[in-house]
Amino acid sequence: MNQRSDPFETDRSTVADGPSEYLRSVVRRNRGGATVGTYAVCSAHPAVIDAAIQQALEDGNCLHVESTSSQVNQFGGYTGMTPKQFADGMRVAAASAGLPPGRVLLGADHLGPFAWRSEPSATAMAKACDLAGLCIRAGYQKIHLDTSMPCGDDKILDEKTVAERAAILCRAAEDACEDMPTDSPRPLYVIGTEVPPPGGEVAEGQRPAPTMIGDVHRTLDVFHSAFRAHGLFAVWENVVGLVVQPAVEFGDSRVFDYDHQKVHALAAGLPKRPALVYEAHSTDYQSPAALAEMVEDHFAILKVGPWLTFAYREAIFALSSIEREILGHKREARSSQVREALEFEMLRNPAYWRSYYRGDDNELRLSRAFSFSDRCRYYWPQPSVQEEVKRLLHNLGRFSCPLTLLSQYLPTEYEAIREGALENDAASIIRHHIRRVIRFYGAACGAP
Repeated sequence: MNQRSDPFETDRSTVADGPSEYLRSVVRRNRGGATVGTYAVCSAHPAVIDAAIQQALEDGNCLHVESTSSQVNQFGGYTGMTPKQFADGMRVAAASAGLPPGRVLLGADHLGPFAWRSEPSATAMAKACDLAGLCIRAGYQKIHLDTSMPCGDDKILDEKTVAERAAILCRAAEDACEDMPTDSPRPLYVIGTEVPPPGGEVAEGQRPAPTMIGDVHRTLDVFHSAFRAHGLFAVWENVVGLVVQPAVEFGDSRVFDYDHQKVHALAAGLPKRPALVYEAHSTDYQSPAALAEMVEDHFAILKVGPWLTFAYREAIFALSSIEREILGHKREARSSQVREALEFEMLRNPAYWRSYYRGDDNELRLSRAFSFSDRCRYYWPQPSVQEEVKRLLHNLGRFSCPLTLLSQYLPTEYEAIREGALENDAASIIRHHIRRVIRFYGAACGAP
């Protein structure tokens, strides 16, 4: 059993040395037997980022935020942001809260042709390479090379082709480094082929099987050969993570929990070179104990995304219920219509949820609002939804929420308010609800 410890008890200076060195320190110490890790916040939602920044300040570590190629790219992605806009926004938000730029670790998640996978591989990869360069120039320091998805003209996509394309992407990133100041740290990379789709599993399905340790070594050999073929000899030592399947996943209404015994071979067979750890995707909704076990088993990079906007949605819906209890019978006051606006936008444009949910009309209605897949997260930026959220916060800003209603709808926040640990205002309540999830990850990763 590894010893749980302060992640910086012997390496505390690495936070001041910058986010890249912070990540290297985490990898080094985890491989050395310390139960430490890092969690990547995979979300651009302002409330989630605000909560993550506050948690980083409390824990004294780096804010680790990642964007996917669908979310943020040279064409704006579904957030409407380029990598520079995303990076600048994260740094401004962090600095405004008192977190300096040197404690912001930006990562590119699923960097590859996913956003253009319907196009021929040549054009999809060209766009992915352009995106890689933009990410580097924007200051991203961690790159997840994900070329595991077939493109429009791929009949069969074998592991050798995946590795070849990953090396091409890596070369594009390294070439972009030449445009950076000479003292800029080189990017760190995550590779692998057993990569779940961005955003979570499409269907409920069966529990995924864990990656076999023999497949780990074969994958590393194939990728190593591809890197060498592209002259990336020194870069291979900057590969700090390998995406494998730890047999955890979530779907519409089901969560597959981590089972330490099923991945014993993976944990015991961590490769000696390069000096990497495992990166775990789809860790959302795992128990705090399971997250801690994963870090102990060398899944030292944990990705979390939908659970955070799921928590945001929980808080918003609960506050809406409180608002209606208070204002519902007052003619002079108009209650917000957040849930109705969200449902309207999801029905108006079903592109982000249609292939994820199954069932009759009532089942679809429940999934759109409450699914673990949390596809409603794509619709919060819509102006009509934002207007109703603003109305909700304005209405609740005129008074403190009654403790009796907080006890009914937000019992965790009710207890914190009663203990004097939380202000009774809507924005603080939302942040606290999101941070409850983030704290699970901080504790699992060894935060003080």
